[in-house]
Amino acid sequence: MQSAKETASNVAASAKAGMEKTKATMQEKGERMTTRDPLQKELATEKKDERKYGAELEKQEAREHNAAAKQAASGGAHHIGGGGPGGVGLEDPNVAGGARTGHGAGSTF
Repeated sequence: MQSAKETASNVAASAKAGMEKTKATMQEKGERMTTRDPLQKELATEKKDERKYGAELEKQEAREHNAAAKQAASGGAHHIGGGGPGGVGLEDPNVAGGARTGHGAGSTF
C-alpha cells in the first residue's frame, strides 16, 4: 500500500514539475517576443533556466521525501549516501541484511 502512495506522490511531483517547466518556457517566449533588446532576451532565457532547474530540484526533493516516508513506514534498513539524480543509495553494511541496492538508472548492484 505504501508503495502505491509513493508512486502516486512521485507521479504528482513529476506532473507539477512538468507544468512549472512548461510555464517557464511559455513565459520566456512571451518575454522574448515583446522585446528587441538582446540583453532582455538573454535575461528571459536565464530566468527560464533557473525556473526549470528549481522545478526539477523540487521534484527530486519530493521523491526523496516520499522514499523516506515509505522507508519510515515500513521500518526498513538504514541508508547512507546519495540517491539523488542518477545516484545510488547504499544500505548500511553494519545492519543486518545490509546488501547494496541500486536506486539510479542503469545501476548494476
